[in-house]
Amino acid sequence: MRLKARNLPVRSEEGGAVAFWSRPVEEILQSLTTGEGGLSSAVAASRLASGGPNRLHPARETSSLELLVRQFASPLILMLAVAAVLSFAVHESQDAVIILIIVFATGLLGFWQERGAADAVQKLLARVAVRTKVLRDGQEREVPLEEVVPGDVVSLAAGALVPADALLLASKNLFVDEATLTGETYPAEKRPGAVAADTPLSQRTPALFLGTHVVSGTARAVVARTGRHTELGQVSSRLALRPPESDFERGIQRFGYLLLRVTAALVLIIFGVNVFLDRPAIEAFMFSLALAVGLVPELLPVIVSINLARGARRMARAKVIVKRLAAIENFGSMDVLCSDKTGTLTEGKVRLCSALDVDGSASERVLLHGALNAAFESGFANPIDQAIRAQGCDLSGWRKLDEVPYDFVRKRLSVLVERDDERLLVTKGALAQVLAVCSRARSAEGEVPLETVRSAIESRFAGLSEEGLRTLGVAVRALPAEAPGVATKDLEAEMTFLGFLTFFDPPKPGIDQTLARITAAGVGFKVITGDNLRVAVHLASQVGIAAPVTVTGGELRAMSDRALARRAERVDVFAEVEPNQKERIILALRKSGHVVGFLGDGINDASALHAADVGISVDTAVDVAKEAADIVLLERDLGVLIEGVREGRRTFANTLKYIFITTSANFGNMVSMAGASLFLPFLPLLPTQILLNNFLSDFPAMTIATDRVDPELVARPLRWNLRFIREFMIVFGGISSVFDFLTFGALLWLLRATPGQFRSGWFVESVLTELLILLVIRTRRAFFRSRPSLAMEISTAVVTVLSVALLYLPVNRLFELEPLPLPFLLVLAGITLAYAMASEAAKGWFFRREGGWGGGQAP
Repeated sequence: MRLKARNLPVRSEEGGAVAFWSRPVEEILQSLTTGEGGLSSAVAASRLASGGPNRLHPARETSSLELLVRQFASPLILMLAVAAVLSFAVHESQDAVIILIIVFATGLLGFWQERGAADAVQKLLARVAVRTKVLRDGQEREVPLEEVVPGDVVSLAAGALVPADALLLASKNLFVDEATLTGETYPAEKRPGAVAADTPLSQRTPALFLGTHVVSGTARAVVARTGRHTELGQVSSRLALRPPESDFERGIQRFGYLLLRVTAALVLIIFGVNVFLDRPAIEAFMFSLALAVGLVPELLPVIVSINLARGARRMARAKVIVKRLAAIENFGSMDVLCSDKTGTLTEGKVRLCSALDVDGSASERVLLHGALNAAFESGFANPIDQAIRAQGCDLSGWRKLDEVPYDFVRKRLSVLVERDDERLLVTKGALAQVLAVCSRARSAEGEVPLETVRSAIESRFAGLSEEGLRTLGVAVRALPAEAPGVATKDLEAEMTFLGFLTFFDPPKPGIDQTLARITAAGVGFKVITGDNLRVAVHLASQVGIAAPVTVTGGELRAMSDRALARRAERVDVFAEVEPNQKERIILALRKSGHVVGFLGDGINDASALHAADVGISVDTAVDVAKEAADIVLLERDLGVLIEGVREGRRTFANTLKYIFITTSANFGNMVSMAGASLFLPFLPLLPTQILLNNFLSDFPAMTIATDRVDPELVARPLRWNLRFIREFMIVFGGISSVFDFLTFGALLWLLRATPGQFRSGWFVESVLTELLILLVIRTRRAFFRSRPSLAMEISTAVVTVLSVALLYLPVNRLFELEPLPLPFLLVLAGITLAYAMASEAAKGWFFRREGGWGGGQAP
């Protein structure tokens, strides 16, 4: 059977499975046209160009042409196009041309803004892309995971994502978490050597698969399949997987349904009434359709994209990189943050304080055996082992034979070492788990049964923990020189307990003030740690969490999900927590109605990062954590995170501004036009005038992303609330309609306006009131006490001048606008000013009644 040189196919030409795990390494290397030294850069580039990037699905990058077409893909725009065609058919070509010009100009405006937003986001994502170590040109280098190609030789260590389906060339104590594919809870051991072709996936020991990650050990492997050709690719191609909707996305969807119902009902009523009044059907249809366009905030997707992209850029300046833009809204809504303590509350620079024997005296023996364990373990590099190695113990003459890697069930790590005729299994780990495999202890009097000193050991451990010291146990077992040089978990038995290693990780300077700022910002902070309860409580007291409410992992196991959901809100510290319990805590808090963020950077944090509303990691995190996160901090600093939260809230607030302003103004205009059309003998505005009005008001709306946000709006979490928006739309839309009808009365009975003057007058009043409401409603404060952004000021001024100038410029004939005498302008100016004052007064009453603005602060 001939294997292809690019991706090894999933099935052969004869229909049989191509099981690379069943083939000799030499055959696979030959089939892939590669060697143990990897590929050259030129060959890798050629394969990337021909085979495509290493992705499960094609890149979701949108071309400029697709983005432009998308601006015109909404049903309303398509209906307008149909209406324009009908206008051509009945020889109303001027109206049709104007409609098409306005629609096209609106689309170009949205395209220009959205294209810039998309480009900015791509540049930010490139800063935190997951990278993989590969051999290229005989040297190890890091490349983006997407650039891995078949034939690449990759180097893997604990915490690394497996970048593709690959065959092991060499490994050392390699354990891989394959739960993504197999559902198995415990890591699978991997080692080179062929197995049968029909071996179940969970037992294919020489094969590594995309979507899994290394828990411990190291490896070199040759890539056999990438992207959709992998095992995970075959599964994902059959599943329509999409990330769960955020709270904000669900709100947008519900809001869209609300507008759709209101629009459909009003359009049908208005069209029916106008036809009943014997007005031309085409004109009535286009008028109704233009009203629909006027109500719908058609720029909402563009405004959301612009706001999110601009927010992402601002957050990047605050050293916070957003991987999934929708997470910005959740970041602004977050009201609970869960985090480990190491590196977040503490400096993350662990120091070895002491090596103590069973009696509590300093012990060189304990330090030596701790150093043997730390120096020879080959799993994930951790600060504790680094602190032990820094002591510089003399380990000359000792050599490593084998290792039993650390796992989160045993909570201990063992190495098998020898020197001359002495062979030892040295174990280090959590005290309870180390004592569990010991039968004796070495005291000043020599070896004694463990039970005779257990209470003293546990008492000393409690005392050290209450001092805030993280304490590990060290044990040893002497083995015969002729024993096999292989370490297994079964050898962890009948061991002798030697003593304690104590470590100290001091709190970060000023962390108590940082936590106070987090609390003041309306975000509850909860510590989730695997450390013992006494250490966690001691640290909590040091960082300003007085008398913390605690729950241990043991208590969690005895607690139902419903009980945990009720209790989790009140807990400050979760201690002695197992990895799978982190996810359970996050889900319990979400079930209680909270928007939960989780900050994690470890191998065992991926599930909790997925479960959180906002998964947060750091740029130095292991691959599996960084890949699972929605947001990546360039510095592990809660102060940086606070700035990111504030930027998230600013972005959220500016998005809501557009929704509030546009829906209230548009709803008022639509009700006014619908009402006017019932008693006026002519249409209050022509379809082209409605569209022009809508187009002009879009320019200032585009600048909302640049707008300043009042400090009080970012002081507390913001959340979507449909009831609040609906009431806002009705109240302020109603005020707009009142002044519209006042304008109608002034134009008809005071100024005796002709139909052309009426339309021109209301056109100007409608544009000016929409611009004013933009300035009034954008802030909870008095509008003159909260200055908008420079871009908003300029665009508002330009559109104000342009909307009046259109009456007097030659282009006015295209839109059937007429110049207005000075008395008309003065009356319209007075009504517009009165409208602004009424809206300002109503704003104060409305916000006092609701208690806030927009999100979870208020409604």
